Amino acid sequence: MADTYVLVHGAWHTGELLEPTAKHLRSRGHTVHCPTLAGNRPGDDRATVGLADAATSLLDFLEQQKLENVRLVGHSYGGMVISQVADWAPQRIRRLVYINGFVPFNGQCLNDMVPGPFKELFDNLAAANNGALMLPFPIWREVFINDGDLALAESSYARLNPQPYRTFTDPVALRTELAAMPMGKSFVNFQQDVSMPHSMPWHPRLSERLGLFRLSEAPGSHEALFTHPELTAKKIEEAGRD
Repeated sequence: MADTYVLVHGAWHTGELLEPTAKHLRSRGHTVHCPTLAGNRPGDDRATVGLADAATSLLDFLEQQKLENVRLVGHSYGGMVISQVADWAPQRIRRLVYINGFVPFNGQCLNDMVPGPFKELFDNLAAANNGALMLPFPIWREVFINDGDLALAESSYARLNPQPYRTFTDPVALRTELAAMPMGKSFVNFQQDVSMPHSMPWHPRLSERLGLFRLSEAPGSHEALFTHPELTAKKIEEAGRD
């Protein structure tokens, strides 16, 4: 059965970086969109763009494209964005799919879900760059793309862009907690993802906040979108189907 997927990228990314995964989903007969959020577009002011701006840009995309009954997929930080949009426009969404994504309670920001040393590092990096956050390559290489070789780590890092730090510090505003929202929910967990320490895991620590949800797991790092796009597409489809 052909479904409509909207793939929402994580921090430092653009929609273009999701195209290899989207290509495999399209080969399976699905319609797939990969928008780039406000804050990660060329010329965006990283000092002023916040979480609501990013979420509004996604809602605008859904409305402009007249998309309904969609599988809204959020990778990492993208989980914050799809959570906000699900609260604003639940009528457009068939299912939420989080790929090692942040699942907030009302009033939480992304930084509320990361270890204290991560927040301190982010604070210092953003303060030194006028509110724009960029990870040093050694962290990216060891923590985010640990299942890729050096050449892939270097080439993927070169395609990243600075993240507006306000998207990490602004709280989400949910009228209804995610567990009580009416649409289906799924969580894809890549098991070698160490971008969050395994003492504070993505699953089940964050996934269980979805209430009733479908779990799909696979071997891979936080950046399986780069290292294993075909497998990622398969897992998205598994998580997104009815």
